[in-house]
Amino acid sequence: MTMDCVENRLLTSRRSLLLGGASFAAWAYLPKFARAADGRDPRLIVVILRGALDGLATVAPVCDPDYVGLHGSIALTTDGPRAALMLDPFFALHPAMPEFARMYRDKHAAVVHAVATPYRDRSHFDGQDVLESGYAGPGRVQSGWLNRALENLPRGERVSSGLAVGPTTPLVLRGNAPTVGWAPVALPQADDDTAMRLVELYRHRDPALASALTQGLQLEKAASGDDMKPKPGNATAQMRLVARGAAKLMAADDGPRIAALAFDGWDTHANEGGAVGRLAFLLGGLDGALAEFESGLGDRWRNTVVVVATEFGRTARINGTDGTDHGTGTVALLAGGAVKGGRVISDWPGLKPANLYEGRDLKPTTDLRAVIKGVLQDQFGLSDRVLAETVFPDSAAARPMKGLVA
Repeated sequence: MTMDCVENRLLTSRRSLLLGGASFAAWAYLPKFARAADGRDPRLIVVILRGALDGLATVAPVCDPDYVGLHGSIALTTDGPRAALMLDPFFALHPAMPEFARMYRDKHAAVVHAVATPYRDRSHFDGQDVLESGYAGPGRVQSGWLNRALENLPRGERVSSGLAVGPTTPLVLRGNAPTVGWAPVALPQADDDTAMRLVELYRHRDPALASALTQGLQLEKAASGDDMKPKPGNATAQMRLVARGAAKLMAADDGPRIAALAFDGWDTHANEGGAVGRLAFLLGGLDGALAEFESGLGDRWRNTVVVVATEFGRTARINGTDGTDHGTGTVALLAGGAVKGGRVISDWPGLKPANLYEGRDLKPTTDLRAVIKGVLQDQFGLSDRVLAETVFPDSAAARPMKGLVA
């Protein structure tokens, strides 16, 4: 096992899991905000896949002549009982994602391929730091791009004080944002008796924290409910349950407008599998989570964008254990009623040896920051300057991608 994988395992164990399957589920309660131009009340959900996603297996370039030779035994095919789902004449979706395929056909989902953050050194820890901080390099700040975006939203009627729920506050939502009315609270996974003892402990020592913990416990129960208790070991069910809880909260009139969730376990060094196997299992859970967002949000879905991203991709060629190692280019997935979908957006670099990044990875041709900027601008009206200088500092060259939101 490489040192980087040990590092990632330790990082995951420190985060532990909320509701059994997500390393965090954080909600930001915002001032009530409706776009002046169109009267919408938009929602944004950011889903982070920790461990690096094989973009070539998730959305396969089945008509690239070099694809099968590189991905070998785990390459997807377009025929047979587990055929990949064709998105266009060149790209096909993994068969474990029929719900995303349906959204794509309905033009409520899109793929951005050959995408990456500015990070290139293949460390999970640093890659996740760059993904969530929004800076070009790791270790720059202790705040996240989503939090900085919240700080710069237009002000409106206050909905509620805010709460980030999880074992730790995720970096993407971390920072000092008292003006937008949310506060992070570490909420350990515990039984009700233990949790209430924590509340009593802090009631006299720190009344404000005790109040926030109480709200957090109520929020957790509302998000899960007795019918949503996760079954141990079933990662796909756990992904769905966390998404169901988030959707339930976000569908309420006074609920959060922005959510951030992360799912662990995407580091597929061995036995990744093709149409079936470990990655298929994980993608099935993600697909189910997207379906839970759609059904749970109800009418809110039409004004929602879900962004699915990861810290980097995986190698174009499989390794000796039928897995893939840390890479560079990958995919970003967009879903939601507000998405201008039915498209695979890509400046495809090709998979010939000379076209691979450092001779081993899918070469990134699109900056992930440009994708996220485009969503933030279309959903919440943030200006080019705020996006380039505050949300993603020193990123003027990564212009917001236009036309992602219908």
